[in-house]
Amino acid sequence: MTVSLSPAAPAPSVANPSLAGKTRAEIADAMRALGLPEREIRMRVSQIWHWIYFRGARDFSEMLNVSKVLRQTLDSAFDLRLPEIVEDQVSHDGTRKWLLRLAPVDALDIHSKSLGAEVECVYIPESDRGTLCVSSQVGCTLNCSFCHTGTQKLVRNLTTAEIVGQLLVARQRLGDFPDRERPTDGLVPTGDGVRAVSNIVFMGMGEPLYNIDNVMAAIDVMADGDGLSLSKRRITVSTSGVVPQIERLGADCGPALAISLHAVRDDLRNALVPLNKKYPIEELLQACRDYPGVSNARRITFEYVMLKGVNDSPAEARELVRLLKGIPAKINLIPFNPWPGAPYECSDWETIERFSDIVFNAGYASPVRTPRGRDILAACGQLKSETEKLRARARLAAQDAAE
Repeated sequence: MTVSLSPAAPAPSVANPSLAGKTRAEIADAMRALGLPEREIRMRVSQIWHWIYFRGARDFSEMLNVSKVLRQTLDSAFDLRLPEIVEDQVSHDGTRKWLLRLAPVDALDIHSKSLGAEVECVYIPESDRGTLCVSSQVGCTLNCSFCHTGTQKLVRNLTTAEIVGQLLVARQRLGDFPDRERPTDGLVPTGDGVRAVSNIVFMGMGEPLYNIDNVMAAIDVMADGDGLSLSKRRITVSTSGVVPQIERLGADCGPALAISLHAVRDDLRNALVPLNKKYPIEELLQACRDYPGVSNARRITFEYVMLKGVNDSPAEARELVRLLKGIPAKINLIPFNPWPGAPYECSDWETIERFSDIVFNAGYASPVRTPRGRDILAACGQLKSETEKLRARARLAAQDAAE
């Protein structure tokens, strides 16, 4: 099911800056800009933080413990705007995909004819948890040959607020704030103490470690105990192998780490993940061994897409086990999601099971990731590809009609 919530609109206009998604330091700077005395700023930041991130306030008038005068001042200078939902799609398996339009980030954007950059995020519900897959960049620069999202050119990094905004949009839509109703379609986890969004994975559009400052700041907002309060153990950052930033991510931020590996030989990984030419497998795995906090209780996840006749032989399974020796790890085997023009096919199920058995018998957890959201192109490597294709078709149709 697809619900289009935002038809084509005129070029964006100048709007008050939004405080939703901002860090504590950024909200404090906003209060200084209003002329509030320093002795008052800390208290006001705590109040506004509580209303935005704990209560899910959508208007300053809801902030009842803030003085009426300050609420009016806030309303005249700022707003609580979130990324705009352009499309809301729900899969038959409960997976939800949102296409989000971002506000212009600078004067050039504001005065252009562009409607604003767009990204997608995906919500995957299970009986005891809900996982939100968020994007960190508009487009991608890595050009991984099996990933359709990677065929889109990189536009820019997302800001901290735009990353956090994806979580705020999801929690609003799923009724995951106090006193908000959850959807009644049976596709969202329910029960006392069960949050609709309990896990975050940075596995959407873009390479998170090429936007590490904003990603780490966003994780700090998401994990703040006075607001969104997600455990960093439930926040996973997936990288294709930006080796110089891996240690910094663990030391300065400390989320769970996932590695998009997909091959056990440099020559093959060079073709699948071109970043490997810069940071080969040996360097990448050494960075994993050195990742701060890694242990049997905090294992690194290695993602391995199953490509028929390419990387799925028993010999490659045994080599994978050898490569990961000494690294507390689990291995997610991902059935390839075909897309039009893709140069690969998905491995046969028997081949995937044989590969999984070899890894499991060596002592590693090796779950086969169940494809989710394929009917709405929300599966791994497909984000925003169908949207771009449909819009291109619409432009061509409009041109033909005008001729």
